[in-house]
Amino acid sequence: MDRRWTGLWAALTCALVVSVGATVSAQADAARAQGRGQQANPPTPRGADGHPDLSGMWGGGGGGGQPKPDEKGSLVQLTRARLCHQLQIDRGECHPGVNAERDAGMTQRPAHQPIYKPEFWERVQYLDRNGVQEDPAFHCKPNGVPRMGPPQKIVQTPTELLLIYQAGNMVRVVPIDGRPHDPIKSQDTTWYGDAIGKWDGDTMVIDVVGFNDESWLGWPGWLHSNNMRVEERFTRTGNTITYQATVHDPDTLLEPFTLEPRTLRLNPDPKATLIEDLPCEERDSAHIVTHERG
Repeated sequence: MDRRWTGLWAALTCALVVSVGATVSAQADAARAQGRGQQANPPTPRGADGHPDLSGMWGGGGGGGQPKPDEKGSLVQLTRARLCHQLQIDRGECHPGVNAERDAGMTQRPAHQPIYKPEFWERVQYLDRNGVQEDPAFHCKPNGVPRMGPPQKIVQTPTELLLIYQAGNMVRVVPIDGRPHDPIKSQDTTWYGDAIGKWDGDTMVIDVVGFNDESWLGWPGWLHSNNMRVEERFTRTGNTITYQATVHDPDTLLEPFTLEPRTLRLNPDPKATLIEDLPCEERDSAHIVTHERG
């Protein structure tokens, strides 16, 4: 009898220990999961004015898109017909495949494309076919806004944003203190335009005007006029920023053109720095085409 009660008591004790252990283990797993969730989606840091703080070193943000099946074939046909640059002809380098890297890129069109007025399509197609000679980036010209994309580092103060780019060691200073566009700068035609920023809820909206018409919106020959206006939007959520740019250019476009959004991720290393970019050198087109595509 005693042995039976002893066995029963041992069994109950063992079951209780197992139950308690399982509960503690489940609570620990839940706590770890919650910790991972908090780490993945930390609260958005804010400044004294209550708006998100965009400051930090940011990575990612690459653009790009998917090929469109209905145009991929015609694009390959188009690029095969593209003429070689005179330098390639002089060097005996004009042969099938010499422009393969750019040709391959041309088949991967962005999902969103600007819709041009009919009178501009022939020019756009020409620039697209002859990007080696015509692309300003191949001649050490600035990419300009919005082609340059989002910055790699942002420094936010109560009155301005510093947008710092590794490419070209470029810095844009954007006032965010409520001032309007500078009446003189906004009439100048520059690569980066005259920019001012303001908050729309938790999104920083940068309005840019005063461009020249020498830059491209993107490498497929996407031209624009000097009356272009660009709206850039930065929305920070935790350790990510969503960047999106919209082009308003009624002189050339039938409707506003919004580029694909890009997601930037905060570099957790507080000591992270940008590497100095090498100066641009206008090299022979064969080297540019086979090794570098902007």
